[in-house]
Amino acid sequence: MVEIVVPDLGEDVEKAKISFWHYEEGDKIEKNSDIVELTTDKATFNVPAPETGIITELYFEEGDEVEVGEVIALIDDENEELELSEDEEEEDTNF
Repeated sequence: MVEIVVPDLGEDVEKAKISFWHYEEGDKIEKNSDIVELTTDKATFNVPAPETGIITELYFEEGDEVEVGEVIALIDDENEELELSEDEEEEDTNF
């Protein structure tokens, strides 16, 4: 499992608001795809997924305030490998 954490957003910024989730629980996400948009008093930031996988948990809703360093979501990167293996097996049996 890979934790999605609110990154350091700059000087004196300790909190941000979740303005938009780009994906929902159960969705497949590719590495470096934006998973969430965060807004502070000073700017808007998109947080990319650190790994490819399936989003298993979104701990907050749009409009919630979160702190820097807080875990906001989980990605199951092991499930992605299993899914790819099943797809490859299917291709092998379909001649």
